[in-house]
Amino acid sequence: MGVRNWSSMKVVAVIPARLASTRLPRKMLREIGGTPLLSWVYRAVRRAPALHEVVVATDSQEIQEFCEAQGFNVQMTSATHRSGTERVHEISTAIPADVYLNIQGDEPLTRPEHVESLLGVMRDARVEVGTLKTLAADEDVNNPSAVKVVTDSSGRALYFSRATIPHDRDGIRPAYFKHLGFYGYRKAALEKFVGWPESALEQSERLEQLRFLENGVQIYVAETPFDTVGVDTEDDLRRVEKILQKR
Repeated sequence: MGVRNWSSMKVVAVIPARLASTRLPRKMLREIGGTPLLSWVYRAVRRAPALHEVVVATDSQEIQEFCEAQGFNVQMTSATHRSGTERVHEISTAIPADVYLNIQGDEPLTRPEHVESLLGVMRDARVEVGTLKTLAADEDVNNPSAVKVVTDSSGRALYFSRATIPHDRDGIRPAYFKHLGFYGYRKAALEKFVGWPESALEQSERLEQLRFLENGVQIYVAETPFDTVGVDTEDDLRRVEKILQKR
């Protein structure tokens, strides 16, 4: 147990990608600056040097055909999955690796630095699940779409919430951290996850990572200076396009 050498470990990044979306139909193939959202994510992840393989996991034949036309590695997965984590688990049963990364397909501001920060957490073999946080922008502090996370002094997540945590009772303005949707897993953690039913807090907050916390699996959180904007609405698309134009 302890820190391991990446050169001897296989790391597979999985990008779950569904075409069905209630708030923004067909969002994985919606264009941002003339490039489909999914392409922004795949190409950014592909630039991370420590990865052995990057695979798009989908249940959509149209996304599969798009990926094949672009030369992206893609695998079809079950249409019954309820979460990206379940889709990553299916990939883990087909592709052996030491660590699996879950990179959300609707994060077009993904950077190779996000992957490197996440792998920094997963270098410790005792860590079953890792994720990322960044200082929350003012507009995200009270925004329920921006998930907040509170950690202990060693970086372990105490709780994730759509609520504004911690509560500022006396007006001291604590540091608020936004959770970013990047995860690292050991295969054993994925096996546990799919074996548990949805937890009560998970159902209340609609945050699947709470299933780990409610079942006693610690999640370690690395900090990154690079914020992202998950695309769920037309407004998100326009906001991201402006940011990418500035880059």
